[in-house]
Amino acid sequence: MAMKLRMSSIALLAGVGLTVAASGPAAAFGIGVSWAGTARCFDSQSPAISLSAVPRGTARLRFAMTDLDAPNFNHGGGTVAYSGQRRLAKGAFSYRGPCPPAGQTHRYRWSAEALGADGGVLGRAQQVVGFRQ
Repeated sequence: MAMKLRMSSIALLAGVGLTVAASGPAAAFGIGVSWAGTARCFDSQSPAISLSAVPRGTARLRFAMTDLDAPNFNHGGGTVAYSGQRRLAKGAFSYRGPCPPAGQTHRYRWSAEALGADGGVLGRAQQVVGFRQ
């Protein structure tokens, strides 16, 4: 168990994330966030996001980002139409980019909800990624 925790810490510092999916029918729903090309603090374009096993019947995807080390900093998120794509390009929605103090690494939790045509939640996925400036 201790080895697994150490490996997770190293992955966060390297900018690699951990994906945690919901249980039940949407157990495999996952997201992957890439910070490539992301500017510190005022980047208003969402990063590129890969998608896997999006639940059948999904019409929209709703995203939010929370700084786990500064949870009161509002990064926002966005909702995008879903039509079967496996990747959302950088800038799919507006948000406020990562903004850790210089020399610090902050952990960011990306949350995604797959929404049906009626607005009901069909599945949830999360990824935690580190960002250092």
